[in-house]
Amino acid sequence: MQKCRLLAMAVLWLSAAANVFAATANHQEKPVIVTATRTAQTAESSLASVTVITRADIERQQARSIQDLLRGVPGVSISNSGGAGKNTSVFMRGTESDHILVMIDNIKVGSATSGATAFENIPIEQIDRIEIVRGPRSSLYGSEAIGGVIHIFTRKGDSGGLKPNFGFGGGTYGTLEGSVGLSQRGTQGWLNMSASGIGTKGFNACTGSDTAGCFTYEPDRDGYRNVAGSMRGGYRFQNGLEIDASFMHSAGKTELDGSFANKAVLAQQVLGGTARYSPVDFWRVNLIAGRSRDDSDNFLGTAFQSRFNTLRDTVTLLNDFTLGKNQLLTVGTDYQNDHVKSTEAFTVNSRTNWGAFAQHQATVAKHDILLSLRHDDNQQFGSRVTGGAGWGYPLTENIRLLANFGSAFKAPTFNELYFPGFSNPNLRPEDSRSYEFGTRGKADWGNWSLNVYETHILHLIAFDANTFAPANIDQARIRGFEGVISTQIKGWQFNTNLTLLDPVNRSSELNRGNILPRRAEQSFRLDADRQFGQYYKLGAMLLAEGERYDDLANTRKLDSYVKFDLRAEYILNKHWRLQGRIENLFNERYETAAFFNQPGRNFFAMVRYQP
Repeated sequence: MQKCRLLAMAVLWLSAAANVFAATANHQEKPVIVTATRTAQTAESSLASVTVITRADIERQQARSIQDLLRGVPGVSISNSGGAGKNTSVFMRGTESDHILVMIDNIKVGSATSGATAFENIPIEQIDRIEIVRGPRSSLYGSEAIGGVIHIFTRKGDSGGLKPNFGFGGGTYGTLEGSVGLSQRGTQGWLNMSASGIGTKGFNACTGSDTAGCFTYEPDRDGYRNVAGSMRGGYRFQNGLEIDASFMHSAGKTELDGSFANKAVLAQQVLGGTARYSPVDFWRVNLIAGRSRDDSDNFLGTAFQSRFNTLRDTVTLLNDFTLGKNQLLTVGTDYQNDHVKSTEAFTVNSRTNWGAFAQHQATVAKHDILLSLRHDDNQQFGSRVTGGAGWGYPLTENIRLLANFGSAFKAPTFNELYFPGFSNPNLRPEDSRSYEFGTRGKADWGNWSLNVYETHILHLIAFDANTFAPANIDQARIRGFEGVISTQIKGWQFNTNLTLLDPVNRSSELNRGNILPRRAEQSFRLDADRQFGQYYKLGAMLLAEGERYDDLANTRKLDSYVKFDLRAEYILNKHWRLQGRIENLFNERYETAAFFNQPGRNFFAMVRYQP
């Protein structure tokens, strides 16, 4: 029944979209990506399902957080616990929130203790673009990439001479934000330096009580502060050697509603560098090394409660061999070391992982083929082998067929393995197999893509009430559909997508057949933008998400909701812009995590200077 409903909704959306967008358009973009294959290619030529969010998109949408950007992206579902600076979980294609590999400037980030990435503490003003690859990528990156990869790139120097930029704004909930930057890019070198800050008084994060929700009653405003900076530079020498280095630091303080902690001091830091060189024409070497930090100090009032600081060191050596006009072989090796420093007495506080992988990309008689294989040797759980295969074929000049298969795994976190009193050192990694079929194309009226997929996950780690510890007891089967259309009609740029999801628990326990928690089964987003003359821009975003459950037992249902945002921009001159947006125009009340509030109707305005 569920499968039929998903199919019916997909057909209805396609029919409606075809009628609406049957008009002339000329919006054709070909962004270059590197995440899907670890080699440069256009998003259009990739065999994977990808979404690219550029700096221009960020400023056009007037997004103020990673959550703003990712909400409504095809295949992505967001859960937030009470507004800005609060815990934000991202689910991709129905997999777990820790089944996404997150990188910043080619360096893996995230907490080794919880397995999650603090998206809420990544400053949006430091971001140049985001590449989102849906589907398994363990055969290239190792652990975590079951649902996909989110790769964030910090800002890079603009072309031309020395260029400053500036932004300052404020709005509802006592919010103030500001950013300043300086960039330069020449024929051989580039440099960007930027800093940003945000402060908001927020709103009451949790509506729970002493016995439900956050297990406390604190009807106060829960604010958030963050100060961040980044620097990225590079140089290309006459002999072809190219080096690139980047640094980002983000420090924040957030107020929570919780019985164990109601304040947290957070920090994220990423330092990395890349060197690229071609000893001969057919061989290109890439050396990537870096360190990421994720720190959290937790307080109850003024009393210190706990500290969880993690370090992750990574080194990658990539070799690209051009075997012919249409063949590229990539061979590489990875080293990763995770280290934990905590007030909790973890029995093991570090582990290493070595990985070796190979990937072959070829075009044979119009068939595009990708094969990949990887072996990981982990200090804790031993060896793991993953693989992937992709196929593409141009059915016509403007329509392409695609098929993908991939296996992936997720290593248990330090919390799951070693947290005192609530852990299981004998846990196995979570394993997955994914199948995807799709088609994409372009027409006079715009671009489109359609994808269906199925993922089976084994050995899912869940809390076992009998032992009061995590165990490999769950399984899941996830089916989904993603449709994307982009077009222009009479000066308006329209971007729309529909995601239908059937994420089912397939364990042998009482929850068999239930929907996996905090995943919306339906999600629809429509963006419309237009420039009027030389000075005015107007845009709108409609987001509709279906109901979801907050728990494995499916006893707490979260209602569906529709949210409508408006945005406008006035171009004062070629350097200055005034922006304003109204979020949640109709003051929709909704939750993406039970008992935790989301912003009501709110306003924000910003002035930007960028020559």
